[in-house]
Amino acid sequence: MGAIRLLPDTLVSQIAAGEVVERPASVVKELVENSLDAGARSVTVALSEGGAKRIKITDDGRGIAVQDLPLALARHATSKIATLADLENVATLGFRGEALASIASVARLSITSRTAEAPHAWRVSAAGGPAGNVEPAAHPVGTSVEVADLYFNTPARRKFLKTEATEFGHAAEAFRRVALARPDVGMTLKHNERVSAHYPPAGLVARVIAVLGEEFAHHARDVDERAGSLRIHGLAGSPTQARASRDAQYLFVNGRFVRDRLLAHALREAYADVLHGDRFASYALFIEIDPGAVDVNVHPAKTEVRFRDPRPVHQFVFHAVSRALAGTAAAAAPAIAVPAAPMAAAREPFQHRLGVEQPIAAYEAMFTGMRGATEAGETASTLPSTREALPAPAALPEAGEHALGYALGQLHGVYVLAQNRTGLVLVDMHAAHERILYERLKHALAEHRFLAQPLLIPVTLAAEPLEIATAEENAATLGALGFTVEPLSPTTLAVRAVPELVASGDIPALVRGLLADIREFGASQVLAERQNELLGTMACHGAVRANRALTLPEMNALLRQMEETERAGQCNHGRPTWYQLTLADLDRLFLRGR
Repeated sequence: MGAIRLLPDTLVSQIAAGEVVERPASVVKELVENSLDAGARSVTVALSEGGAKRIKITDDGRGIAVQDLPLALARHATSKIATLADLENVATLGFRGEALASIASVARLSITSRTAEAPHAWRVSAAGGPAGNVEPAAHPVGTSVEVADLYFNTPARRKFLKTEATEFGHAAEAFRRVALARPDVGMTLKHNERVSAHYPPAGLVARVIAVLGEEFAHHARDVDERAGSLRIHGLAGSPTQARASRDAQYLFVNGRFVRDRLLAHALREAYADVLHGDRFASYALFIEIDPGAVDVNVHPAKTEVRFRDPRPVHQFVFHAVSRALAGTAAAAAPAIAVPAAPMAAAREPFQHRLGVEQPIAAYEAMFTGMRGATEAGETASTLPSTREALPAPAALPEAGEHALGYALGQLHGVYVLAQNRTGLVLVDMHAAHERILYERLKHALAEHRFLAQPLLIPVTLAAEPLEIATAEENAATLGALGFTVEPLSPTTLAVRAVPELVASGDIPALVRGLLADIREFGASQVLAERQNELLGTMACHGAVRANRALTLPEMNALLRQMEETERAGQCNHGRPTWYQLTLADLDRLFLRGR
């Protein structure tokens, strides 16, 4: 007798079930997707003991005809594809014809279904093996699939199930993913006879609020762009709402939840400039693409896809989300990006260094009660502290003219306080100026126009021999960035020119940081792969420092420039640059109206 033998159909199904039915959550996903493919407008998922004891999915879809019920439990039997061309252009969530057969091989399963033409429903059952006889039953138009005692006949698999709470958590997450994908379908989740979640049919934003919460939706940025047959839409979470894990990353391709490396990389790159540390972005994004341009038959759970032409998809997603995140502070919400203008010479007054060419008279009119505080050279520390010195609300411009309002003063030399129509705006002046400089430096590097500003008196700094050697060997690279750094002695470097954008910054710290990056990574890599880190270092050392007293015109200039700068809501380390306290927030703090 030969050593190779055909496996029994039941064992084949149980092997397949190991790939398709990983845990109760897998059953929920497969069965709910079947309901959606059947045109259901309402789906109810009921679980007992996390789904290990019982899972029941009820829908109001088209139903299954009586003659098709036995075939529904057969392996590789499906109504969704018939040819290879169908597979290459599949538009349904399911298509392999494996799920029901795999589930029936490791659980007690019954299907009760009725079509609109049938006078009554029919039921078919299976318990770890072939389907039984079809019997008449009572059921409205639609289908109910009940799965009991999962892995009852494969105890080794059952031992791998976790606690009831853990299994329910995974099932609930599978439910949320499908609920986000189809906001037009009413969905209800029950656990141990209690309703855990109920989502009535709604629009996308309402469904996102129901699933991810108002806080996420309130701070998220709208994304909606199209290029030919490719479209991305949805909500990209604000960097300030980033999380410690990836538990709020929902990405869909043609309505199918996926975890795709290509798309994940595009999104990481889009958030790279605005995320802090090891935080993770949150988003609910939907990609629509010609089904023929994407292969969904890649993974047993169908959570991975392969694009026929991946690079254009990657670039499209990256740029679409980057543009959404680059909204300026002018809208305090999703906004179109306003390119930053070139910065004037750093030796000019602060308001001009920020690139704001608005007449000081406009601010003087706002602060007429401030006893001449807007005169050039007067610092914030000399502002009167009397109540009558504050601008009256009536003096503010019409709502929407300036989202960040007008400056009231400085707090401890670190924060700018401003008043707008909504209430009080608090600005971290160093972080805000850092973002402004960072965006301008990126713009200058992209256009190869780092303008050097010669220093009337060179800045000298003590240097180690290695720093002096690095400066000598990389003079061309430094020059391309607007720096002229020359050895003055065996232990001293002289900085004779710096980029005009950062001329007022901490020049010794800036040069030391730049030389350290070049020494560690090499000039070519710094200018290529690590250019954003380099520019971030330059922006950090070039930005206005804490405890620098600003005049009111300087503060207002900073606010105006923030309103015109992309990604102004976060510094390039991902920290917020400003925060809004509404009048309602202030009323709650002081218990007004109680």
